[in-house]
Amino acid sequence: RIMFRLWDLVAIILFLAGMAGMGLWFARRNTSTEAYFLGNRSFPGWAVGISMLGTSISSVTFLAIPAAAYVLDYRQAVTNLALPFVAVIALIFFIPLFRQGALTSAYEYLEKRFGVLVRSYAALSFLVLQVVRLAMILYLVSIPIEGMLGIPILWIIIVGGVVVSLYTVFGGIEAVVWTDVVQTFILLGGGLLCLGLMVWDLPGGFGQVIEIGTEFNKFSLGPLEGGFGERTFFVVLLLGLVNFTNEYAGNQNVVQRYIASKSLREARKATLICMFMSVPTWMSFFFLGSCMFAFYHVFPEPAVAAMAADEVLPHFILTRTPPFVGGTIIAACLAAAMASQSSSINAISTICTVDFVKRFGRPRTDREHLVIAKLIAGAASVLMIGGAILICYIPKESMNDFGLIIGSLFGGGILSIFLLGFFSTRVGNRAIIAGTAVALCFNLYLMLNTFGWLPPVLALPVHSYWTTIIVNAVSFPVAYGVALFRPNRRNLERLTVWTLPPGSFGGNPKPGLPAMTE
Repeated sequence: RIMFRLWDLVAIILFLAGMAGMGLWFARRNTSTEAYFLGNRSFPGWAVGISMLGTSISSVTFLAIPAAAYVLDYRQAVTNLALPFVAVIALIFFIPLFRQGALTSAYEYLEKRFGVLVRSYAALSFLVLQVVRLAMILYLVSIPIEGMLGIPILWIIIVGGVVVSLYTVFGGIEAVVWTDVVQTFILLGGGLLCLGLMVWDLPGGFGQVIEIGTEFNKFSLGPLEGGFGERTFFVVLLLGLVNFTNEYAGNQNVVQRYIASKSLREARKATLICMFMSVPTWMSFFFLGSCMFAFYHVFPEPAVAAMAADEVLPHFILTRTPPFVGGTIIAACLAAAMASQSSSINAISTICTVDFVKRFGRPRTDREHLVIAKLIAGAASVLMIGGAILICYIPKESMNDFGLIIGSLFGGGILSIFLLGFFSTRVGNRAIIAGTAVALCFNLYLMLNTFGWLPPVLALPVHSYWTTIIVNAVSFPVAYGVALFRPNRRNLERLTVWTLPPGSFGGNPKPGLPAMTE
């Protein structure tokens, strides 16, 4: 038993040492904010695409998605089926728009389109959601480490958060992208290894997983009938469309990679690579949850029956895998966490520096801004650790479900702001502020409704998954209605899909007209 723990720990230490070495290597190259935030806009598409995949997977995928399939079924997988449709829209419209000019932040676009108030609101909303996401990831990755070392999870969160954050603070976007590439392959290998071990141990192998999953309706995509109070197939699919469109149209983690790619062609290649790899990856982790359910149906354990869903996979890793192999799988889980944490910490640093310090602060040199950016990254790490400790005490069905609820409650109509900016020439500053104000009020009402804080006469039988869908749906007509009386007066050249110059979407520009900025 001691050797089991020892060799698992050796595998984890080797992985962490390798990642720390990569971070320190890239830290020496960060001599400007352009390098720290964008890697001097020189990344190849294949590396950016794999980095995007690694960022989207995270330990939420590695632990929470199998937990969701284990405790319920595949209905939460339906959200991922929306990605290919959204990615195609991003290829055609979103990427060319963001590659206009010398943007660093997604929200710089919003100031040009609508004004500084809208930019600041969207940037602040992103920061809040990213801090929550960071805390979730750190909490999840601490679970298997706690089981292996027998140390209270609070200490694992504190120590793990510090160790994982160090190289992301100093390494900048280059460390983020290139370590993401390595970490993505490690975490994919860890997931497949875990799945293979479960199927190998089952007497009936793969067929028994299918048989048991079918018997207990574990492959269901959710009820097909309508209804606002349940997580039906259609509401989860609609939520996926809204969430992925929000991610690809206005999430700094994604937009920063569009901009950091060395050309429009490479940015599009990155998005295609991420699209083709993401859906099979997600579905394989849902199937891992099915294997886990079948395994403990055949080999029941009283301890497992009493566990929270998110704890079952770590339990399998720590009790059913050989020495060093378990540590390798946990290292894969760490890789998932680090890929997402590094991206989010760098994005938070970018937004705070570009959208708030540079925008509202006194003039400073680029070197001063670089120091501030690293300090902000450190502060984000502290918030991550504090949030992960708080999550330990929050009741939840599974962390994947918890994440979807938080995203729905605090989205605040950001998607409608970007889409109206991209596709409307009539909606201007006053109209979008009016639409957003109404959306925020409705968001607050639905949040109180979700937590059961409204009197029964005012309560609605609406599941929290509907929140972000309804909030964005409300914002659209309000903004357009105001725009009928208060139309846009700004110069919209290069700011909407209708006012980009010919050739911006990949064709050949007409003579005398500027082409897309590369």
